[in-house]
Amino acid sequence: MVRRIGKIFFVIVGGGLGYQYGPDLYNLLDPLLKIGEVSGTSYIGAVLGAILFFFLANWLLDYILKVVRWGEETLVKMPIVDVMFGAMGLISGLIVAFLLFLPISKISIPVIGDLLPLVVSGLLGYLGFQVGFRKRDEIMSVFSIGRKDKKKEAAGAATNVENKILDTSVIIDGRIADICRTGFLEGSLIIPGFVLEELQHIADSSDVLKRNRGRRGLDILNKIQKEMKVKVQIWEGDFEEVSEVDSKLIKLAKVINGKVVTNDFNLNKVCELQGVPVLNINDLANAVKPVVLPGEEMNVQVIKDGKEHGQGVAYLDDGTMIVVEGGRDYIGNEIDVLVTSVLQTSAGRMIFAKPKLLEKAL
Repeated sequence: MVRRIGKIFFVIVGGGLGYQYGPDLYNLLDPLLKIGEVSGTSYIGAVLGAILFFFLANWLLDYILKVVRWGEETLVKMPIVDVMFGAMGLISGLIVAFLLFLPISKISIPVIGDLLPLVVSGLLGYLGFQVGFRKRDEIMSVFSIGRKDKKKEAAGAATNVENKILDTSVIIDGRIADICRTGFLEGSLIIPGFVLEELQHIADSSDVLKRNRGRRGLDILNKIQKEMKVKVQIWEGDFEEVSEVDSKLIKLAKVINGKVVTNDFNLNKVCELQGVPVLNINDLANAVKPVVLPGEEMNVQVIKDGKEHGQGVAYLDDGTMIVVEGGRDYIGNEIDVLVTSVLQTSAGRMIFAKPKLLEKAL
């Protein structure tokens, strides 16, 4: 149906152009071809133009429809925020071009003078779209500052509940479900579509370990959505210009003013460098562990060698690693140790100790 309407349109356009410029074309060709006097050149031109455009219609329609489909697919894939700000920039550029139309139209340059307003309109429209599309984060932050100020004035010291964006690692980890059950997380949990896609790829992997991890992540999401009293939203947009999932998470957090929830140490550091709020599950786990101070006594079982010579390694019930200096001789035995120092980072906590027997010997 579209192709039929398009052919009719091109035939009408061809007939109109032939009717308009048929006499001029005849006057141009007559001295060269010695055609002689011909009446009704406008109607002849209309018929020839309609026939010419009828045969060109298929090729032109294929090209136009291809461009239209490409534009449609691009717009559908783009986040609605990008489309809105791009459209706003385009409208602003066209308004500026309209204001410049009168001064530009007075420029008398052969051929170029007639095309100059059209070129300026296209250029300013394109620049407006690019500025609106690429500067959307800054524009949103400007408007959000004013909105936040008004909310603070109206509500006083109201609590700002932000969206929490889950990354792939924290979903597979599974502890996020237990945190949601306790009610410590406020606001909505945002699950980006590209994170779901990555989970699906992991769940479909040929590697058994990866496949089990991916399926576990999908089960955790199902559990959170169905059993927890937490609002879960699926963000369907994507950032086509960005390939890495971690970079997309950071970009999304800036766009929706949210916080990234992760247990990935490297993503944690990148978020901090780019000024994006981040909640690290490992930091939370470390915060609720019992405090161990240097000089305290503990009873542990040394189970394996450490990295350095003579070291032994033990673990607490919560998985905290204890490095026992000179503990290699006690592998497989339970011994009393004295804590010498504690190293705590976003990657976890490590306790250094030495056997109490050595302390007594000294």
